[in-house]
Order: sequence, then structure tokens, then C-alpha cells
Amino acid sequence: MNFKRFTPRGGCARGARLTAVAAALVTATALAAPSAGAETAEATRATTAELAQVSDSVLGADVPGTAWYTDAESGKLVVTADSTVSAAELAKLKKAAGDKAGAVEIKRTPGRFNKLIAGGQAIYAGGGGRCSLGFNVRSGSGAYYALTAGHCTDIAGAWYTNSSQSSYLGSRAGSSFPGNDYGIIRLSSSSSADGRVYLYNGGYRDITSAGNAYVGQSVQRSGSTTGLHSGRVTGLNATVNYGGGDIVHGLIQTNVCAEPGDSGGSLFAGSTALGLTSGGSGNCRTGGTTFFQPVTEALSAYGVSVF
Repeated sequence: MNFKRFTPRGGCARGARLTAVAAALVTATALAAPSAGAETAEATRATTAELAQVSDSVLGADVPGTAWYTDAESGKLVVTADSTVSAAELAKLKKAAGDKAGAVEIKRTPGRFNKLIAGGQAIYAGGGGRCSLGFNVRSGSGAYYALTAGHCTDIAGAWYTNSSQSSYLGSRAGSSFPGNDYGIIRLSSSSSADGRVYLYNGGYRDITSAGNAYVGQSVQRSGSTTGLHSGRVTGLNATVNYGGGDIVHGLIQTNVCAEPGDSGGSLFAGSTALGLTSGGSGNCRTGGTTFFQPVTEALSAYGVSVF
């Protein structure tokens, strides 16, 4: 499978970049491929500088359906490849790494990566398409905004809180995709701004701060297709090649499930905002791999804060 950002549920294409996403995605259980040869861990361990070079080489190989992050502790570049990536394409990645190919650790994840509003609840794009709101935020001047995924805000300027588009949420004030995956909507009324995340059990979680995720951290995700789900952070600073030139850097990799329409939804731990749902594979019946845009980057880019 190739990695794709979760497209907005029911969304329309924006040029040739945003395509309809299959409703059912296959589970993304990572299986490590056996290493070639009899190299020892020390023999293939790469330095931080070498890992950066290998990462650039993998990026240059441009294989859709791959995502990767550096693991300084093991001295490896960990590449996750979906089921659309062929053996020849994996060989291409190894070849691109040159004499540091032994520092590339390949993991397989069946299924296909796809781009998947209080926070986590549905928002609807003018002209069609549904995403999820990440976090409501405000500027120093007192204006209120909603953060979501950039591949969502790319498709429409006007956003609504209902599918019939009779309840206006606000207008796009910024969008960054690819490279990043965050966007911001200026709310038409401060009464639309709820600083909490909806938990899909009738309750809400107060979000009082924003922070950076760490590997092994227990996290939760809220989205309008599948509700609330939990998991752990498995990698940081991941790069995902969704194909068609849509490459996103600096993402949080997790084993939390998500599905189309969850795009833009909230990733959090306790009362701390962590990320915005970007894309992944799998489903919430059997599990999956999902990537998130760090929320601190979006907050800094737009000069806003959670409340």
C-alpha cells in the first residue's frame, strides 16, 4: 500500500492531488523484514550525521507509500513501507543509501496510507467533504480560530458545522500542505470556540496547554469518523511520502487507529494538545498506523495558543 494522507470524508478532488479514499483500510501491523547478511548491530550503526544523509537519500528515491524516522538509540533509519511498495522499490531505497544501506531498517505495514471538529468533531467543507476539528485556539488580539489538517483547508475556503451547510463555522485563514499538514480557520463567532476535545461518550476533555510528544507516550485521538481511540507514540520526526509530490516532514508516528474523515482531529495526552491527524493506514476494527502534525509547529506558525 502507499502512504496517503486521510482525505476528507466525502471530499472532492483538488486538482489531481486529492483522490477519493477507499472506505475500508487494511490493518497496519508493522513486521520487521529480516536483515540481509550477518552484519552485527555495531557494524551497521550509523552516526546522527550519517542518518541525516541516509534520510536525504531515501527522500530523493521518492517511493510513495513509505514513511521514515531516525532512531538515534539504535543508529537506524526506520522505514515503514505499505503494501503498495514493491520489493524492487525497497531495493531502490537500499541502493539510494549506498554504503550505509545496513543502517536502513525496513518494516512492512499491510494496507494503504491515506489522508484521514469542541476538538475532534466534524467540520464540513463548502462544496463537499468532511474533516475533523483539531483544537480551537485564539490570538493575542482575542480572535478565535480552529486548527485542522492542511490537506483539509486546501480544498475549501468556507467551513460549516453541519452537513447541510446551514451553520457557518468560518473561513480559511491559512493552509500549509504539503511539507507540513496544518491549516487554520477564522471562526465567525467566538461562541463557536470550545477549548475542549469531545470524547464521544457525552464528555469532554479540557485542553489547557500544548506540548511535544515523546516515544512511548500514551496518547488519545478524537475524530468525527471513529470517535475516541488510544495508543502510543512509536516514532518522531517522521517523513511520509503520500505520493504525487505530497511529502510531509516532522510528523508524530503512532499505533493509534484512524479512518477517512478523522483528518485534522485532535491528538492529546491528558490536558495537553499534541497533534493534528494527518494520515495513515488501517482501521479501527483491527488497528492501524497513523501520523500526526505536531500542534506546537502550527501554533507557532500562526501565533495562536490553546485556551
